[in-house]
Parts: sequence; structure tokens; C-alpha cells
Amino acid sequence: MSSAQVRFGRYIIVLALVLATAITGFTVFEGLSPFDSVYLTIVTISTVGYGDIAPKTEFGKILAMFVILAGVGIFLFVFAQAIEAMVSSQESRSRMKKVNMVVGAFFSEAGVPLIRLIRPSIEDKGYLDNEMKIKETWTDQQFRDAGRMIGTHEFIIDIHLVDIAGVHGLLKDRRAFLVQLLQHPALFEHESFTDLLNAVFHLEEELSARDGLGPLPESDYSHLSKDTHRVISLLFVQWLEYLRHLKVNYPYLFSLAVRTNPFDAGASPIVR
Repeated sequence: MSSAQVRFGRYIIVLALVLATAITGFTVFEGLSPFDSVYLTIVTISTVGYGDIAPKTEFGKILAMFVILAGVGIFLFVFAQAIEAMVSSQESRSRMKKVNMVVGAFFSEAGVPLIRLIRPSIEDKGYLDNEMKIKETWTDQQFRDAGRMIGTHEFIIDIHLVDIAGVHGLLKDRRAFLVQLLQHPALFEHESFTDLLNAVFHLEEELSARDGLGPLPESDYSHLSKDTHRVISLLFVQWLEYLRHLKVNYPYLFSLAVRTNPFDAGASPIVR
């Protein structure tokens, strides 16, 4: 929680105490009904002041002055912060839509092809395919549950089954595109996707640094296996997050993504 949120929470508590004190005081000392006490407190603290109900006792007037001095500034601050939070929330949603457009471009150009190249090398791909066989009826909770299971599952890669040359060719061909994505200002707010891009870049650099891609020493295959594992552990979770975004915001894109699911051997873009 940020310091601004903590400060806002404290102002809310102080405002609630001022309101409770004013309502109780007007009820007890002015003889007003609870409803009229709330009404008088609100019109006083909001500086509306209709004048139809006014304190008549000395204590009531003192209490009204306290409400004005202590409560008006706090009320205006809380009101302004609430408006700012709503505007900020709308701007954040707008930025995240732009971010997900970038994420979508990544999966179309590189992410999904990369999944198709690496998936056959995963020893427990039966578990993976089952968890990632997304249906159009999935709920938000199902996406979250799948993301949690995939994110914590330790996949085992048989690096000898990876089409290393194919992976290298794909990443090398898409390098300029990936550089453009990494420079996109919207991604500054999406650290997990930036981590994925960095992992993909590192794998491409590792493969490009070698004069040839086979045969290699087992120690080097082990090293490449770790780099590949780093990529897929981030790639699979991000793919789920992206499809969850499509389900909510772009159902027609979600439908196509489900029908071309790289984890579903029976997937087909043909609508049946």
C-alpha cells in the first residue's frame, strides 16, 4: 500500500470520527432526531448550509463550529481524492488496454509459435495440455486457478526434443519486432510481461552466440534447458492472463484464440 493510500485511509477515519461526534452531539444536545442530526451534519460539513435546521443551544453552536473547522477541510480532501481515484482508475484501465494490445501482438508474432515449438519437449505435457485446454465458458476464477497451478508447477524439459534451430530462427527473425515491443512505453506498467521479453531476448542471445547448435556438450544442453525453462514458466502464465483479458474485453478475439489454442491438439479455427 502506498503512502498516499495510507494517508487517504487516515483521513477517512478522522472524517468518520468527526461525523460520529457531530451526529451524536446534535442528537443529544439539540434534541434532534437521528435523521435530522445526520442531515444537519452533512449540510454543515459540505458547506451547503440550507438554514432550515440550525443549532439553538450554546453547545450545539460550538459543535457546529467544530464541524466546520475540523470537518470541512477533511471532507473536501476526501471528496477530491475520491474523484482523483476514479479518474486514475479509468486512465489505468485505458493504459492496460493499450498494454494488452502490445501483448497480443507479441503472442501473434512470437509467443504462440514459440509455445508450439517448445511444447513437445515438456515431459508432463499431458498435465499441461489438460490445464490449458481453455473453453469459451471459462470464468474469471477458472483463469486464476489455472494461472496459479501453471505458475507453481515445475515443468521438466527434455532439451533434446526441442527444435533448437527452429526456436533460434523464430526469435532471430522476430528480434527487431521484439526490440520495438521492449521499447514501448506502455510496458513500464507491466513488469511480468517485461520479464518474459527479457527471458526471450536472453534465450535468443544464447543461441546466437554459438557458432552452431549441435551437437553440443551435455553441460551446454543443460544450460540451454534452464534458459528455455525460464521462458516457458513466464510464457504460459502470460498467455493465460492475455486470454483472460480477451474473454472480458474482446469476446470475438477470445473465441479465435480458444479455437487455435496451441495446447489443444484438436484445436481448429473452423467453427463447428
